[in-house]
Amino acid sequence: MKKNNINLYEKICSFENLHLAYVKARKGKRYKNDILQFGAKPERNLLQLREELLRQSYQHGGYREFVVHDSKKRNIKAAPFRDRVVHHALCNVIEPIFDKGFIYDSYACRRKKGTQGAVLRMRKFLRGACVNNSENTEVLYVLKCDIAKYFDNVNHEILLCLIGKKINDEKVMWLVRMIVESTNKNIGKGIPIGNLTSQLFANVYLNELDQFVKHTLRKKRYIRYMDDFVVLGGDKRELARTKSLIGDFLQKELNLSLHPKKSLVQQTNNGIDFLGYVLFELFTLLRKSTVMRFVKRTKIYQNKLRHGLISQEELDAATVSWVAYAKHARSWMLRKSIGERFGDASLREAVALSPVPSSNQLIRVSDINVIT
Repeated sequence: MKKNNINLYEKICSFENLHLAYVKARKGKRYKNDILQFGAKPERNLLQLREELLRQSYQHGGYREFVVHDSKKRNIKAAPFRDRVVHHALCNVIEPIFDKGFIYDSYACRRKKGTQGAVLRMRKFLRGACVNNSENTEVLYVLKCDIAKYFDNVNHEILLCLIGKKINDEKVMWLVRMIVESTNKNIGKGIPIGNLTSQLFANVYLNELDQFVKHTLRKKRYIRYMDDFVVLGGDKRELARTKSLIGDFLQKELNLSLHPKKSLVQQTNNGIDFLGYVLFELFTLLRKSTVMRFVKRTKIYQNKLRHGLISQEELDAATVSWVAYAKHARSWMLRKSIGERFGDASLREAVALSPVPSSNQLIRVSDINVIT
């Protein structure tokens, strides 16, 4: 149901909100050229941006495109800094409207959620399913699904219709449409991975799936992190039926398709591969491919450091970030071995600050051989 939010646009365009958006947009990136240029005269630039928004003469700029290779190849589109300020200004005001309508178990790009929240919740579901197996089966199963090229296939008109159900301000909808159609307007689908607004829009879009799974299919043990989602159960055939129903819903309602190779029903005995971890009832391990990517990336970074292409601080930041991620799994021996292998001071220090685990934890660590 639509809210009475006629004055939303004025809140978005207020100088206070635009200044807050500017501070958020430059966080951790303030020394980049376009940010320095905008920040040389921030008040003047913010007032000009405000005037363009109020007059509805604002035009979204072009994108800088590049490719990153993480767990998979991703095409990133980066908007100009002034447009990123607008993205933050919009999300500051409308995100709370949508967020309170999301299900509890949607974890991507939300406050007090995130990867670790999803992992902990999955572990809780797994423990609860093992103790209270209502199907009275010895084996538990998990339906793991992934949506094929999700961001590339978000339909503009469906997205705008979903947003319009909550937003009753024509000027806000004008701005939302401006951002949605700032790329791929000619084909009518696709939102750029690099936009802050795309994170919110992606959650709005798949909230339709969340409501279907939770309230129509009535699945209690369901978790979604962006376009990756899982359902736990004790009946393999029922989960296969659930997969079919979800696939039909996505196709008919959202013009999306399940990934044919990444959507399947599996036993949980060998762990649940989810968000870079392998989850068991009593412990969590790192996915082998996650470790191998870190090792490969570290070798590349060290080579760049030797040739003066990056600073020691950049290498340290990447290392400490990964260690913080790895600490959530049983990985003490693995991190220690990697530290010895690379001789990296930051990683050795991070491991030294970690408490020495129990002998049980030392035994359960896997994948140490990937660094030999």
